[in-house]
Amino acid sequence: MSRVVARLMAVLSPHSTSRVVALPRRIPLFIRPLYTSQGLKSLIRYDERTDWQKKLTPEQYVVTREKGTEMPFSGIYLNHSEVGMYHCVCCDAPLFSSEAKYDSGTGWPSFTEAHGTWEKDESLTSIIRRPDNSLGSTGTEVLCKSCDAHLGHVFDDGPDPTGQRFCINSVALTFKSRGDSKSNKPEEN
Repeated sequence: MSRVVARLMAVLSPHSTSRVVALPRRIPLFIRPLYTSQGLKSLIRYDERTDWQKKLTPEQYVVTREKGTEMPFSGIYLNHSEVGMYHCVCCDAPLFSSEAKYDSGTGWPSFTEAHGTWEKDESLTSIIRRPDNSLGSTGTEVLCKSCDAHLGHVFDDGPDPTGQRFCINSVALTFKSRGDSKSNKPEEN
C-alpha cells in the first residue's frame, strides 16, 4: 500500500517531472528464507570425517561425543597427583595443568582454571564454555576448543583466587608428565 501512495505522490507532486520512482521491492513472507541455528556451523576445526567410534573407547565416545558423564569416584585421574599437563583424549590439545588441580570431593577431577588462562581471560586456552540446561538447571558446559569434545562442567563454587570448579571427566583426558613427551592414556579396568 505504501508503494502505491509513494508513486501517486510522486506523480501528483507539483515539483515532479515525469520521473520513475524506484522503491525497493518487498519479498513476500512465504518466499523469504527462514534462518535457523541448523544452518550455523560449529567452531570445529578437526576433520569432520574423523570416525570417533574407531578412535575412542566406547566410554570415551559416550562422554566426549554424546555429552555423557562418567560415574563419580571412578575416574583414573581423580586421585592422580603427578606433575604435568592434562590433554584432550580426542585431539591432544593441552587443557589443564596439574598445578590447577585440587580435591573438591565431588568425585571428578577438579581444576581451578584452564591452561593458558591469564587473570580472567580464557582466549588463549583450549576450552570454550557453552550454556547447558541438560542437568535440570542452568549450568555451563566445558568443551575442547579444537575438536568440540565434551569435557565436563564448570561451577562458581571453587576455591580462591578464581572461585571456579572445573569438574572434568577422566575419560575425556590423557596425561603427559612434565618431563615426558608421550601421553599416559587411561587403561581399561
